[in-house]
Amino acid sequence: MKQQMLAMILAGGRGTRLEALTKKVAKPAVHFGGKYRIIDFPLSNCANSGINIVGVLTQYESIQLNSYVAGGGHWGLDAKDSGVFVLPPREKADTEFNVYRGTADAITQNIDFIDSYDPEYVLILSGDHIYKMNYAKMLAHHKENNADCTIAVLPVPMKEASRFGIMNTDENGQIIEFEEKPKEPKSNLASMGIYIFNWKLLRKLLNDDDKNPDSHHDFGKDIIPTMLNDGKRLWSWRFEGYWKDVGTISSLWEANMDLLYRSKELDLQDQSWKIYTQDKSAVPQYVGDHGDIINSFIDQGCVIDGKVDGSVVSTNVKIGKDALVKDSVVLPDCQIGEGAVLHRVIVANGIKIAPNAVVGDPNSELIELVSKNVR
Repeated sequence: MKQQMLAMILAGGRGTRLEALTKKVAKPAVHFGGKYRIIDFPLSNCANSGINIVGVLTQYESIQLNSYVAGGGHWGLDAKDSGVFVLPPREKADTEFNVYRGTADAITQNIDFIDSYDPEYVLILSGDHIYKMNYAKMLAHHKENNADCTIAVLPVPMKEASRFGIMNTDENGQIIEFEEKPKEPKSNLASMGIYIFNWKLLRKLLNDDDKNPDSHHDFGKDIIPTMLNDGKRLWSWRFEGYWKDVGTISSLWEANMDLLYRSKELDLQDQSWKIYTQDKSAVPQYVGDHGDIINSFIDQGCVIDGKVDGSVVSTNVKIGKDALVKDSVVLPDCQIGEGAVLHRVIVANGIKIAPNAVVGDPNSELIELVSKNVR
């Protein structure tokens, strides 16, 4: 059935900077904000934006992610003429099996899937960012400017611009130059890695790129520069809401803390733009006689008999009597023993902290990842 626009979410990255959190799961499947996972955000944005067909391109440690997104029911994308489709690399009759060689190649290997829906436009997304975005507004901007490609950009502090791919535009917002992590940036408009393409044009560009032995098969390194060199109409779409790339332990911790201290910018209770997820069958929270919760985000199934201050505590966590969890993120199914003290840490799934153990340093700027049981 013909679709005006479908979405393809790139969700195959290793996420090595998240250390042990991605040793056995793909980065988009990492837990965030209690009951959520990172991939809930782009999928919910698609559902809220009226995009009915979403392909999720998986690769690294994909079993858990595949089972989580299959069907699309958590996000309301399981009705007639809608769906979430898991798209791992696969062997085809006329080619050998090959992993996704880059962001563009991941789309190239799924041209047949996209063609089956005959879309006019294709939205390319990353599966590892925390944000809320109305893609329908971005598409309207794309149409208004008769663009061949529209790229979402985010103003960043000028002193940080050299860390990003920078889009230089004219006074109307048309992109005239792309610089990858420039030492001396000319603007502060950072690419968010969110693209809308006219499908017929992108299809041709992908097929040409696939035949180029010198290509990285990447949107930022190859497809976008080629379009600029060919004089295509590339337009910027400025986004000014909350956005966070949670690619490191520190940035993941910061995004969780933002739920507590910048909650108006990332309101997970906003019913007008819900972030959907898989609800666990867990008992309600229980706060014991010694429990004390201060400015914290506590998910269902938790048993709190100690003090939790400025922290995000995920599903089915038990915190013992006289324990202190301060400025920390505790992922699901952990047990914090009586009298234990945690400061500025992320505790990985299922970890046990022994009674009276002390983990983390309240005076350190670094965030410690606790990925092994502490005795």
